[in-house]
Amino acid sequence: MSQILLALAMMVLTIVSYIASLHLYRKHRRIYTTPVIISTLVVIVFLLLFQVPYETYMIGGKWIDRLLGPAVVALAYPLYQYRKVLQEMFIPIVTGTVVGAVVGIGSGLLLSKWAGFSNLIIHSIVPKSVTTPVAMSISESTGGVMPLTAVFVMIAGIGGMLIHPLVMRYSGLTHSVGRGVGMGSASHAIGTAASMERDALEGSISTVAMVLSAVIVSIVAPGLTLLLL
Repeated sequence: MSQILLALAMMVLTIVSYIASLHLYRKHRRIYTTPVIISTLVVIVFLLLFQVPYETYMIGGKWIDRLLGPAVVALAYPLYQYRKVLQEMFIPIVTGTVVGAVVGIGSGLLLSKWAGFSNLIIHSIVPKSVTTPVAMSISESTGGVMPLTAVFVMIAGIGGMLIHPLVMRYSGLTHSVGRGVGMGSASHAIGTAASMERDALEGSISTVAMVLSAVIVSIVAPGLTLLLL
């Protein structure tokens, strides 16, 4: 019974934090008031203040985590809406995603190696730009630490969401294909959610890029890691 109550308490904490953050965001639309950032910070502070271990939090948190699958599947609807556009732009989308995936792997690997990080950390960083379940699977197969990888995935997602307006403004990138491919291949589901909020077509392209990127990184990451380390 205590485990059930604890799981419910952690679920309520997460849901209430997000709803409150969403309410704040709707009143004050700023990058730094994005719900995923505020709610994450609230949960982290709560766990630290009350010294609640991560494993204890995940007793309830894992049930929310399992809803990510249906949430991603729900993105199929805008894909259907823009299927003709996606078919016409298939080659640019695939080409851009391949380049984005390889650059994401290579930059993380080479920069972390240049910074003097251990191989354990490097293997954990390499799959940072793909969605969490895939990234953790890649990390495990290459010798990384899955919890660390999950943290790096969050950093990549939130970081991309925070800085993408500046990057796209100063690079002059305005086309939906370029923006969608960039967000999907660099910031996975969090970036895709930001793209979907701004424009349904961009979000659809970002969804395709996110899925393709996960496949490409799964294939390329182990070989490229062995080659460059």
